[in-house]
Amino acid sequence: MTLRAIFFDAAGTLIYLPRRVGEHYAEIAARFGHKLDPESLERAFRAAWRAAPPRPATADGGARPDDDRGWWRALVERVLEHVLPAASRAGFAADDYFEMLYAHFAQPGVWAAYPEVEETLRELRRRRLKLAVVSNFDRRLLRVLADLGLAQYFERVVLSSEVGADKPDPRIFQRALDVLGCAAHEVLHVGDDPVRDGGAAAIGIRVLHVDRPAQSLVKVLTLLDDAGSDA
Repeated sequence: MTLRAIFFDAAGTLIYLPRRVGEHYAEIAARFGHKLDPESLERAFRAAWRAAPPRPATADGGARPDDDRGWWRALVERVLEHVLPAASRAGFAADDYFEMLYAHFAQPGVWAAYPEVEETLRELRRRRLKLAVVSNFDRRLLRVLADLGLAQYFERVVLSSEVGADKPDPRIFQRALDVLGCAAHEVLHVGDDPVRDGGAAAIGIRVLHVDRPAQSLVKVLTLLDDAGSDA
């Protein structure tokens, strides 16, 4: 296998939340004087996530105007509708809650890198491979990667909010190819979601799925070694 570059998904591949989403939502609600059940919030978040409409793709490949804040604001509102009675919502500072919650998920200590990630990225850079992140995240991810010490390993971070196309749309993967100056057959994409990663395969990029604990990011190095790559 001759590679020039490797793309990585972010959440679920490089980074994860050590605590469940519902616990974070409850923590921020407590700052506004509301005691909400983390379990109920977790269920409500998962239901709202499944029901959330796709974020619209931009016709010209440009950035979505609000970095997806409006989409997240609507999702948080649906979560609150599930867990707060109408009478309680009337006295709940929903706008302020959203602003604090949105900022919270970019704060140090909220996200963590999987144990093998930094060592693997360091080795890949030692082998002179170009590395990029291709993610359905928004610009908060830039701060998260920097705080975790991972930003230094990537030449580019390609975000769906800036490209105006979410995975599995092949356009976000094509943008990553363009900015790194690589052809599809020269790139491996590493992710944890076969559906979203299908956009990479659709344009000829080889895909490797991580499935912890059975298969971690170390598999990338094993794959290169087994192929006798001198990258």
